[in-house]
Amino acid sequence: MNRRLYARRRFINRLLLALSVAAAAFGIAWLALILGTLLLEGFFALSPRIFTEMTPAPGSTGGLANAIFGSVLMSGIAVVIGTPIGVLAGTYLAEYGRHSWMAGWIRFVNDILLSAPSILIGLFVYEIVVVPMGHFSAIAGSLALAVIVIPVVVRTTENMLLLVPNALREAASALGAPRSNVIRAVTWRAARAGIVTGVLLAVARISGETAPLLFTNLNNQFWSTNLNGELANLPVTIFNFANSAYEDLHQLAWAGALLITFAVLALSIFARLLESKRRTS
Repeated sequence: MNRRLYARRRFINRLLLALSVAAAAFGIAWLALILGTLLLEGFFALSPRIFTEMTPAPGSTGGLANAIFGSVLMSGIAVVIGTPIGVLAGTYLAEYGRHSWMAGWIRFVNDILLSAPSILIGLFVYEIVVVPMGHFSAIAGSLALAVIVIPVVVRTTENMLLLVPNALREAASALGAPRSNVIRAVTWRAARAGIVTGVLLAVARISGETAPLLFTNLNNQFWSTNLNGELANLPVTIFNFANSAYEDLHQLAWAGALLITFAVLALSIFARLLESKRRTS
């Protein structure tokens, strides 16, 4: 009886292990196919004019300089807006209202924002910003991206502050330091690497978002620094060029997609290095 039971369990174990390996291989194969196609098409589309020339009209040569500038500018504004809000909210959840009813509701809303489709955030900002203003703008696009940044920073900040040992807080409080000084001088400093990691992950999250910008900023074929108007940006430019009927625009779309992929990869690697540094320190 024991031998039959052991053989049955060993068969089930091997079957489930084989299914798990097959599922992992299936997913990795599609990921390798996507990345391989992107590298193959995007690498041959890269050239110095990608970084020096404006987006072209169909049938002419050009680059993505204005789109790169617009994406960096709007992402930077979104991070400047979203990071302080996210850090302060995460600090409240971890340090002040950890077990309060309000903290529970904030976590609930934050989880919804983390899992909400970005197109819903674009529609929300469209209704509260674009419609009253009467036109699309980089301001509205940056606000939409900031709404995506906030929940990522909130969750990371709270988790990193909860990892700080309570003994550090108690030691600072025993010296007579007010709670606000303890947070600024002890807990924020101890969790600094983790918080920065969360900000980098938020930047990686918004760098390729297209749907919110379609409802808030749209696109601009020319170089512009007017935040009250439409700015060129990589995600919408890639979307437009990929749907065009011209092969030269398709090549620029591949190049733009490769740039975003490399940017996200670099941010992710940097975030991993900061996280490993935090664990070893």
